[in-house]
Amino acid sequence: MKHRTGVLRLPPCRQTTIQALAKPNDFRINAGGKMAGSTSVLFEPVGASPGPQRNGRESCPVSSLSLERLLRRLILFAAIAGLAGCKQDASSSRTLDIDPPQNESREAGIGSTEARASHTRMVETLQDLHKKNDEDNPYYGTKFIRTAQEGLSSNDRRANPQEYYKLRINLAQAHIDYGNLETGILQLDSVYRELLDLNASPQAQGTLLLSLGIASLRLAETENCCALHSPESCILPLAGEAIHTRREGSEAAVRYFTEAIRTPRGSKSLRHLAQWLLNLAYMTLGEYPDGVPDELRLSESLFRSELEFPRFPNVSEEKGVATDGLAGGAVADDFDGDGDFDLMVSSWQSGVPVRYFENRGPEGFDDRSEPSGASQISGGLNMVQADYDNDGDVDVLVLRGAWLGRTGKVPNSLLRNEGDGTFLDVTFAAGLGEDHYPTQTAAWLDYDLDGNLDLFVGNESWPGYPAPNQLFRNNGDGTFSEVGENAKVAAAPAQGVTKAVVCADLDNDRWPDIVVSVVDGPNLLYRNKGDGTFEERAEAAGIQKPISSFPAWIWDFDNDGNLDVFISSNNGRPQDYVHKSLGAGYPGELSGHYKGNGRGGFRNLAREHGLDMPMVNMGVNIGDLNNDGFLDMYLGTGAPEIFFLVPNLLFLNQSGTGFSDVTMASGLGHLQKGHAIAFADFDRDGDQDIFEQMGGAKRVDHYRDALYENPGFGNRWIGLKLVGTKSNRSAIGARIRVDFTENGKKRSVYRHVDSGGSFGANPLQQHIGLGAAARADLVEVTWPASEIKQVFRDLPADAAYLITEEASSPERLP
Repeated sequence: MKHRTGVLRLPPCRQTTIQALAKPNDFRINAGGKMAGSTSVLFEPVGASPGPQRNGRESCPVSSLSLERLLRRLILFAAIAGLAGCKQDASSSRTLDIDPPQNESREAGIGSTEARASHTRMVETLQDLHKKNDEDNPYYGTKFIRTAQEGLSSNDRRANPQEYYKLRINLAQAHIDYGNLETGILQLDSVYRELLDLNASPQAQGTLLLSLGIASLRLAETENCCALHSPESCILPLAGEAIHTRREGSEAAVRYFTEAIRTPRGSKSLRHLAQWLLNLAYMTLGEYPDGVPDELRLSESLFRSELEFPRFPNVSEEKGVATDGLAGGAVADDFDGDGDFDLMVSSWQSGVPVRYFENRGPEGFDDRSEPSGASQISGGLNMVQADYDNDGDVDVLVLRGAWLGRTGKVPNSLLRNEGDGTFLDVTFAAGLGEDHYPTQTAAWLDYDLDGNLDLFVGNESWPGYPAPNQLFRNNGDGTFSEVGENAKVAAAPAQGVTKAVVCADLDNDRWPDIVVSVVDGPNLLYRNKGDGTFEERAEAAGIQKPISSFPAWIWDFDNDGNLDVFISSNNGRPQDYVHKSLGAGYPGELSGHYKGNGRGGFRNLAREHGLDMPMVNMGVNIGDLNNDGFLDMYLGTGAPEIFFLVPNLLFLNQSGTGFSDVTMASGLGHLQKGHAIAFADFDRDGDQDIFEQMGGAKRVDHYRDALYENPGFGNRWIGLKLVGTKSNRSAIGARIRVDFTENGKKRSVYRHVDSGGSFGANPLQQHIGLGAAARADLVEVTWPASEIKQVFRDLPADAAYLITEEASSPERLP
């Protein structure tokens, strides 16, 4: 493609070649070989685990603790090696200029001098953290190769051969983690050959074969999906340009997976995992289904949608936003006030700058990261936006430290929009930088209804390191005071780790409540009592499950006027697709698809609405893709572990009566790991597109972000940009009702203003589908702080309107 000045230019992916990979049938078994001290080896992980301890176990964002326990002994390699992505260009992580952007005109609230000092302090702090984190981070740090090499050099093979081979495998794992794929594969292959000669147990053989298959498939992806990338790459069902032309890696993976499945006495879970990956490997070669042996072929129904649905092409490279990186956050909103939606994107890898892309309409996006000052701020797993200081510009909070336990004590960043195309990090000046705890989730709300947005931050507590949740009250002058303990929301979960927080008035008493999703423990619901304090009511409300939960959101999925809650289970596994192919039911924990009764009570409809299936999602968001007035959902899937290679999922809302899985038809079934998601009408053609931040936790798991263009459904829409005067200017917490007549039938659609899901942020401007209706008969807005109710009639469809609190009429936006 041709790039304009200022548009992102992608670094070339690392090209690799596969060398000296022997076929399993070529391996020689020395029946007389003996291993000193033991004739059977079944390896277990040794050394540093990928992340802090959770309830006494190795911790990482997995979906099934029972699976984790089962595979810890069976899949040593899987616990560490990544499966997907591109090798990130080394220049993405660099020392940054610390001179903040200049804006002498602004002195309201925190003054420019104080703001610039805060910005400089943060840049220096992040640079210092990066020097240590780049080495010690348990997911992408450099020390694990060195540690494994040192351990191996000091080990006496004859004295402790089992420990010796564990260290050999650990070193191979570390290389693959870091992206040194050829080195890792050759080392692992060497270990496998030697252990065969020493009569290693069948379980150990099967584990190593599976590991070699996974590493070979990862190499195939690097050589094809990355080095020969096309918009179709890695999107299920693989076809066209997604088929690998460099075949050696996938062909080796097929051999290894087949041999692993046929290894005697292997566990059913291991065989099912290998079978799922085997079918994917055949698909990369263009040989699924016919080339797969009958007894190993999975049903073609796995790769079909329940109904017809148009395909959304991936246009991220064409539009200049195909940033390559690890897991991170994304916010879509109108940062420059020109009426279209821009993007801000982060990576959790320290030292990698925040990227800011300004929307230029049909031309795509301009990378304004450096002139805006955004690139001076680095790292961040998630981001949430709001006009926190009520000055008319959208600001952004960057969240850091998640999954790292005590080592995650790093500051978050509050990026204040200066209104001139630049951002300043005012975290320290605003009072948000005093105490640092690991987190990836936060929500803006006006909990005391004073017209100023407050901030709830859900921090992660780990064994031996309790971290309170924080509630920051907005002082109205650009600064915050922490009041969590007084408000009775500071206590960390009695069990588990906070992974999502979302806020809204769930019982229709005006006061915004707080839902906290907890992995490994019951969820929390803090009911706002209206006196500055909260009470925990999750058990009474019926939303304590799922126990293995992760992202969450609040919506009115059936348009009955009562807010509903979705708390997604992170309990699925790749093996569940084999169960599905065999016609077996989903054995994992259901998501919490909670229908609200308007009085603070909920009922889970996941099973009856067709959502009893593996999700394993991290990033999420919601939007009305077909403009029918009902909210659909897109889920980004994956985990650091190698065995989590599953498609991202799109569910179409069936008029509030259930959901249909349209993943395969839509072109959104990306196999790479999906994180932050944002729905927005980026091209201003009247329907919502989807931006997805891609990439995993480890260096080997880099991948290009995706932007899926909505092809259109022929329905009508209306856009509503709300601006508060007595209520917060962002209108967060405002309630919207839109009535219209479609084919002679009266309908109502309900929305509340927020940025959607807990991992990824939609614009605060609301996009509402009207079906076939040519106009909105009625638009009603209820403001949170003032309780003002505005009613406007007969607004023509296919237009966006500005509604200001207390105004007598809406203003049509250009």
